[in-house]
Amino acid sequence: MSLHEIEDLVHLSVLVLDAHHGEDDDRLRDWFVALYAFQRRFDCSHTQGRVIGVLLRRGHTYRFPVEEHPDYAQRRDFFDALTEFTGLREFDEDDDDFDGYDDELEDGYVDPPWLYCEAGTALWRRMVEEGRLQGLDAVAPRRTALIDVVLAVAASAEQDGDAELIALWYGLGHTMLVDGNPLTVEDLRRVPAVAQLRQIVQRTGAWSVLLPDGYRPSDDDLDALDDERESWWYRPGDRSGVADEVFHG
Repeated sequence: MSLHEIEDLVHLSVLVLDAHHGEDDDRLRDWFVALYAFQRRFDCSHTQGRVIGVLLRRGHTYRFPVEEHPDYAQRRDFFDALTEFTGLREFDEDDDDFDGYDDELEDGYVDPPWLYCEAGTALWRRMVEEGRLQGLDAVAPRRTALIDVVLAVAASAEQDGDAELIALWYGLGHTMLVDGNPLTVEDLRRVPAVAQLRQIVQRTGAWSVLLPDGYRPSDDDLDALDDERESWWYRPGDRSGVADEVFHG
């Protein structure tokens, strides 16, 4: 899969979740944090600007005049000179402790004339400590498993009849979606979100939706792998074997 496919997947997921959940549903903030954490696993571009209105409205991202940055008084010349998108975390690639750019948004970013920070980041914590964010905005995001977010996306996409979006997520496989891998088939069966997601995949036929080459293993690939977990995951529509579990939650 390409990085653009990951970026588009997260983008579409933000939109479908926003469309299907009320404005008072505070889970979306946590879900969006998890989605962008997933995106940061890949060398993706900064794509939050595509949906910045949603992210601001849902409390995932906060916007301030640049002058409200806690360091503005000490670094006024630096901030006033910014004319384009700039991440504020500085990296030393030659440092022995350099471990990539996963946390590049921790200190916020400037997209003139605005300063932005995302919930749970280092700059967000500074804004909370200084009283610029209060109430629910000052509450840290709750850690949310990716599989739970994918289930929420799939449930919303099912309402829209969007089997392709469901297929794109499910096609990523259990090793990418479920914490704690490697897991056995029985382990996977016991994850409630997995059971519910598979029911959606079966109902919508998403398991057989045509996806780009290489996105998920072909039948020939699965036969050659002869891996019980991979076959169980990628062939949820095969009812010839043991029937799938039904989750009662």
